[in-house]
Amino acid sequence: MAAGPHADRFGGQLVLVTGAASGIGRATAFAFAEAGARIVAVDRDAEGAARTAEMARLIGAPAAWGEAVDVSDEAAMEKLADKVDTEYGTVDVLVNNAGIGLSGAFLDTTTEDWKKVLDVNLWGVIHGCRIFGKRMVDRGQGGHIVNTASAAAFQPSRILPAYSTSKAAVLMLSECLRAELAGQGIGVTAICPGLVNTGITGTARFAGVSAEEEKRRQAKAARMYGMRNYPPEKVADAILRAVVRNQAVVPVTPRRAAPTCCPASPHGRCAPSPASNPRCSRAARPSPAGAPRPVPGGGRAGRHRSGRQPEIRRIPHVRSCR
Repeated sequence: MAAGPHADRFGGQLVLVTGAASGIGRATAFAFAEAGARIVAVDRDAEGAARTAEMARLIGAPAAWGEAVDVSDEAAMEKLADKVDTEYGTVDVLVNNAGIGLSGAFLDTTTEDWKKVLDVNLWGVIHGCRIFGKRMVDRGQGGHIVNTASAAAFQPSRILPAYSTSKAAVLMLSECLRAELAGQGIGVTAICPGLVNTGITGTARFAGVSAEEEKRRQAKAARMYGMRNYPPEKVADAILRAVVRNQAVVPVTPRRAAPTCCPASPHGRCAPSPASNPRCSRAARPSPAGAPRPVPGGGRAGRHRSGRQPEIRRIPHVRSCR
């Protein structure tokens, strides 16, 4: 009998995790296994997927299987879904986690680089959502889809244009699907990890540099992530909580302050509390009682320099921490 957290919620359910051979995917498979779920561990690394499945059974999964599949291959994903449906049943929780890293300036990033990143990070998620989501809908008993985006989805970067673009697309796809599938009893969550100590740094590519320089940068990134030392198990715990609570967007990163919706962000996206975050503008911080609120660019809130009252335009708030 499973004794892990949320065993009452996930015991006996079928959970499929992509990118399950290592990192966040493996930790997530183990967390669901501790909760008594049956596990389908998917990865293009066949041996890694098999090891995850074997360990999941030892941890507490009543059954677990390893499947070697490249998530960017639509036909292979269709074949996987048919096999899972026939042999294991309809998936209750789908975790689209497989992803690859790519760093480098936009002008150094080739068309082939873009294709590789988007094929796995975006199309892999699209294939999973479409193929397995359709089966959830057809079954008519609800379910949940978790898509691994990234903190990079929120913040522009000069060195991660392709990766950030792919993850921003995953975030938007997740929010669109959440709205569409809500009436079917299917929840959708976008998980947005920050710097997590996984093996992605050892396999990430660096565009526009020599092989020797790429190895040097991989080692440097691995040291930085290691110093951060934020384990994938914490992301896995956040994923289980998100499914239980049916949360929409879940940033996962070490921080001192609780997440709030930051007024300094163009879309009010999740950020540490503005009052404690030195990177927020002064306009985002609380003003003393009765004091005029500072505005970006200098001056005071109120009348325009011309003396006319400025028009206030409201921007719809489309994202929130739920």
